[in-house]
Amino acid sequence: MAKKVLDQRFKVLSIETSCDETSVALLDYAERGTQYAVRLRHHETATQIPIHRRFGGVVPEVAARTHVAELVSLLDRAKIISSGKRSTFDAIAVTKGPGLATALRVGVEAARTLAMLTGKPIVGVNHLEGHLASAWLVPENRRRWEFPILALLVSGGHSELVLMRDFCSYKVVGRTRDDAAGEAFDKTAKLLGLPYPGGPEMSKQAKTGNPKAFDLPRPMLKDKSLDMSFSGLKTAVRVLVDKLGLESKHAVRGTRYDLPDLCASIQAAITDVLVEKTIRAAKLHRPKCIIMVGGVSANSELQEKMARCVKAELPDVRMLKPPSGFYTDNAAMIAAAGLWRLRKGKTDAWKKLDAEPELDL
Repeated sequence: MAKKVLDQRFKVLSIETSCDETSVALLDYAERGTQYAVRLRHHETATQIPIHRRFGGVVPEVAARTHVAELVSLLDRAKIISSGKRSTFDAIAVTKGPGLATALRVGVEAARTLAMLTGKPIVGVNHLEGHLASAWLVPENRRRWEFPILALLVSGGHSELVLMRDFCSYKVVGRTRDDAAGEAFDKTAKLLGLPYPGGPEMSKQAKTGNPKAFDLPRPMLKDKSLDMSFSGLKTAVRVLVDKLGLESKHAVRGTRYDLPDLCASIQAAITDVLVEKTIRAAKLHRPKCIIMVGGVSANSELQEKMARCVKAELPDVRMLKPPSGFYTDNAAMIAAAGLWRLRKGKTDAWKKLDAEPELDL
């Protein structure tokens, strides 16, 4: 069925509800011979950050209930079903995992219902594959897209180095053994009294700080493997804050240390590990391109540091990144990853499709 769809111009409806962002997109695809065109016709994301900020982090049940109302609203604004009851899409892509179980099921059940009502093909998408596909949304990147590609995938829950051999063909060559980089940012920021989400807030503070002010550990930096670890850094920050004699809730108002300096030092420790491991992986696997994807990859210090090191040590390797605003969770990247799978004839039976909270690449 997917092969028949791909013989003509078609539209992919995508739904993303893996955590605290509700998102819907409609991606236009046209293929003629060896030429193809991709256009994002509609894309909206409703964030739940103001809701979860009150709790200092994401509350799964609150996220799921909010997804229900937001998803209905987004699908209505996207005019997914026209007044004449004719569907405005030809295939459905939905995030099936990994993520929060209750949140994922909101999107999956909505997609299954649409597939049942319209008879359109449906494909469950790995959220991590969606992040990999986010860089492919840039037209210039598609023209320069050449395998093998090394991806640094860094988000709140994941820190992985992925070797992309082809569309839908991946090998994880390195990953965190404990906390993800995004988790390290958020939890250390919370120790300093910064509001949720902590990563972006820490990055803002770090802009005026001295990254060498505090000597913080870079766990596994010189380890021969491509794996990473960030739990030790989190512990070191907790010990440092206690040593300075400040309770975390008063840290922002404290006078015993300079907050921007500490934020810059934490940020430097995390980004040093990410850059070192990526460069080492690139030298080992010799990719044609390197992409950085996931929410943490939007960090300006990480982008600048990676660009400098790639230029100095890997001059023949191209750096590609997602479009601005597409680093965090969004349905456009799920549509792109779904498109990759549909082009290969991969679909799911709507009756059997289910959420997979622990899904891996």
